[in-house]
Amino acid sequence: MPLVRIDVLSEPNAERLPAIGEAVHQAMTETIDVPVDDRFQILNSHAAGGLRYDPGYFGVRRDDDIVYIAITMRAGRTDEQKTALYRRATELIAEATGIEPRNVFFSLTENHEVDWSFGDGVAQMLR
Repeated sequence: MPLVRIDVLSEPNAERLPAIGEAVHQAMTETIDVPVDDRFQILNSHAAGGLRYDPGYFGVRRDDDIVYIAITMRAGRTDEQKTALYRRATELIAEATGIEPRNVFFSLTENHEVDWSFGDGVAQMLR
């Protein structure tokens, strides 16, 4: 049950948010065994100045086409699965939107079954 948050600058990426979300979801189903119907995403676009980044950190030349992807998911995926996710999502985003791979930034946070409630104030995954 990943929760995906995608943030972009309004110009030039806001209209591409749905395609970015689709690409990330497809990559998760292909690389980290997320079921097709397990889709929970928060898509945000920000005005100029609403996202900040270093244009050259780690030698990657980024610009205002930057896409931040934050995924919260249960612990247990291997390093290989995670790196495959980054690679495949970046490929799909580039294909669908033309956003260059250098502008795709990921952050993963892992947690446990007790850390989720799907509604009704219940920790459904503990059942």
